[in-house]
Amino acid sequence: MNTHTNPITVTAFRWVPPFAQGLVRDLRVRWALEEAGLPYTAKLIGPEDQASAEYREWQPFGQVPAFAQDGLELFESGAIVLHIAEQSEALMPNDAAGRARVKTWLFAALNSIEPAVQELTVIDLFHSGAEWTKARRPQVEDRVRSRLGALAAWLGERDYLEGRYTAADLLMVTVLRNLRHTDLLTQVPTIKAYCERCEARPAFQKALRDQLADFVEHPPAA
Repeated sequence: MNTHTNPITVTAFRWVPPFAQGLVRDLRVRWALEEAGLPYTAKLIGPEDQASAEYREWQPFGQVPAFAQDGLELFESGAIVLHIAEQSEALMPNDAAGRARVKTWLFAALNSIEPAVQELTVIDLFHSGAEWTKARRPQVEDRVRSRLGALAAWLGERDYLEGRYTAADLLMVTVLRNLRHTDLLTQVPTIKAYCERCEARPAFQKALRDQLADFVEHPPAA
């Protein structure tokens, strides 16, 4: 049982375009905190905050999420999730070997899977129809398919990456969710079922609802 009582603050955008809602990376941190049973407050920010010297002292690149607790300030969603996981048996096993393997998959999600997924997302959502994408997109899609195939082969009959649900699954699924505008996950039933299994968790559903509620309550100024 977690006994932490100190307030946690997580930064999030007060609004993003509809295509990005449910994908902004503070979702990863919200989900981890829900799994760990740690209450937090979302500090909603906009472009003016991102550009401020005060925020850049906290998050050097002006992005979200940033995390603060007991004077500790962190940035980068993967690092924050790892920090939370190291304090929670719900997200990280107790044995040294198990923890090391979970960390390996944390890095795999961010280094082996996310770059290709992110490049495809950028092409489709920000440069759709541009002449240069006609040659580039098929190459990127092939790379994504290759990564998904390797991931599916590892999962096989497993429900999760390492025996039980961990922070590695949390990060992996939040990366894979960026493909929701395509049918690539549907084409790999093992991966589709894996994502659905993780997204069915109450902690994910709560984190997603809370992120989406912030966007609804804080539309852009007219």
